[in-house]
Amino acid sequence: MVPTLSIQPADALIDVPRQIRVEHVAPGQTVEITALTRRNGVLWQSQAAFVAGEDGVVDLTRDAPVSGDYSGLSPMGLVWSQSPVDSPSREHFNHPVTEALVTEVVARVAGAQSVARFTQRLAADGVTRQDVREEGLVGTLYLPPGAKPGSHPAVLILNGSGGGINEPRAALYASRGYAAFALAYFKAPGLSDYISNTPLEYFQTGLRWLRKKVQPKHDFVAISGQSRGGELVLLLGATFPTEVSAVVAYVPGAVVHSGQNACDPKIGREGPTWLLGGKPLPHVWENNRTATWAPFDEGPSPHRHEKAILTALQDPDAVARARIKVEDIQGPVMLLSATDDGSWPSSLYSKMVQDKLAEVKHPYPVKWLDYENGGHSILFPYVPTTQLVYAHPVSGKISTSGGNPRDNARADEESWEGVLKFLDAAVKARGQAAPSANRAEASAAATPGNAG
Repeated sequence: MVPTLSIQPADALIDVPRQIRVEHVAPGQTVEITALTRRNGVLWQSQAAFVAGEDGVVDLTRDAPVSGDYSGLSPMGLVWSQSPVDSPSREHFNHPVTEALVTEVVARVAGAQSVARFTQRLAADGVTRQDVREEGLVGTLYLPPGAKPGSHPAVLILNGSGGGINEPRAALYASRGYAAFALAYFKAPGLSDYISNTPLEYFQTGLRWLRKKVQPKHDFVAISGQSRGGELVLLLGATFPTEVSAVVAYVPGAVVHSGQNACDPKIGREGPTWLLGGKPLPHVWENNRTATWAPFDEGPSPHRHEKAILTALQDPDAVARARIKVEDIQGPVMLLSATDDGSWPSSLYSKMVQDKLAEVKHPYPVKWLDYENGGHSILFPYVPTTQLVYAHPVSGKISTSGGNPRDNARADEESWEGVLKFLDAAVKARGQAAPSANRAEASAAATPGNAG
């Protein structure tokens, strides 16, 4: 009996789950399945063994492995449990990101084998990519297929303390119907190598450029950021509230932080990150009576940055001075966090934001997804989640992002579904509000006595 391996769909966007199925196997027989993917030139691999059911089938949507790189039922476990072979790489995507990922799956049964492949794409057919080097901005604009002025809502995407341009997320946002502008603010061509002394007006320029460029549907421009970018999108929503339609904050901070791991060494990690009107914004490490880096600096690697941040949060006066005024945001807010975040306490920070918005009776939707035992790296499905220890891209410090592969994979999958639903609802609400506002303006203009 020759086993038959099938994968459906064979070619789709990266966030689409696949059905991996092996047929024509004797009931009770062991089937070993290996998944191999080249990611930016580095081979990643996973393996698991299964026992065929009475129907002579192994179906990963139905069957859990009996051994291997993951346990429990998980249809895409062979993807998230992959690790790089003989490499410390944490690079999940090809360069350019428009180059699809191809995974070869090999099923072996009693000396016989069957091979199939599936393709994961970040950019759907028809998505366009444009480098942006205008008005001092450095970034990349991805547009959905057939995009025209006014045809799609927009989202501005900001990275965290690693800097650079978040093209993978922008490509996927565009594939899901958003004009997506991935904007760098350091560690990119023509910009500083460090996060220190970044002016918030730069992002206001980015928001205005995006509006002018794509003329978004319903004038809707959301901002989406992760880690330091999550702190940043809350700060931008509070600072430029009329220019931000919705905020998506991945593993955010609820207070303004110092330069930390991404600082300019000449300024130091306790120096300022953000400037407004040329002046540094107060940050939580400033004049803090309890803050110490010792829990992060001392002891063996990998280091857990969260431990140092928790010492700073013990000074309520410093926290109050540095707290982001999220009550000034004029739109829906989505928070995504995890309880085992090794970089900083994103669950605690998200609760601080949610509690403040509840206290002031924020007149827009607030959605919070908090992932038990998950870590700092919440991305999107379906990517490897095994590489928890890393050298920080700027400081080089060996750290852990926390969590574990299974719970991080769950966070990747559920968070992306949640974000798309949140944004879709926000766009619809914006569209429904616009005609009402226009009717109110027309009525006011037609009322006698309003002239002059």
